[in-house]
Amino acid sequence: MKVQAYSQEGKKLEEVALPSAVFDIPWNADLVHQVVVSQQSNRRVVRANTKGRGEVRGGGKKPWAQKHTGRARHGSIRSPLWKGGGVTFGPTKERVFTKKINKKMRIGALFALLSAKARENALVVLDTLEVAGRKTKTLKGMFTKLPSDTRPTLLVLPSMERNLISAASNIPFVQTIQAKDLNALDVATYQYLVLPQKSIEVIEKTFHKA
Repeated sequence: MKVQAYSQEGKKLEEVALPSAVFDIPWNADLVHQVVVSQQSNRRVVRANTKGRGEVRGGGKKPWAQKHTGRARHGSIRSPLWKGGGVTFGPTKERVFTKKINKKMRIGALFALLSAKARENALVVLDTLEVAGRKTKTLKGMFTKLPSDTRPTLLVLPSMERNLISAASNIPFVQTIQAKDLNALDVATYQYLVLPQKSIEVIEKTFHKA
């Protein structure tokens, strides 16, 4: 498969051939859905946590005698019936949402999504990507000249490039990721993918030959 390549100034260059083993894979909706859902579950952070009657403080002493008081019977103020008592069937931090997904399925879903992006012209290939210093203004100006413009974009870097990551951190519609860390969830989240040609080589080396 061939796609249009661009310069940083947004000028069209010669078409580049994408590796068919990565960017020419049939769409598999069931596989993509299963992998994306599993990744969302694995990223879920459990924050809600309630205490049961065995965890709240106090309540070691019986509030009042069992009989002859005219009151209802109670054994502990930690009972869920009492204000400040334990919570019945409340959410706890011990909940586990992790879903196991094997490597072959993760890579298959990633390739299916990358192929879909390429077919939909949502894949923008750059010949090179260089930004002097940490100039957010320069990087943002580059994106406005590309087909992605100001739409949600995932910038795939061939390596850890701190200047580019720092420059992109202040652009609200851009997120950066290293090519070796590319995954189905991030590809599915963003409308456009911007890849320097070196990133394509890293993706093929990391995932196709894994």
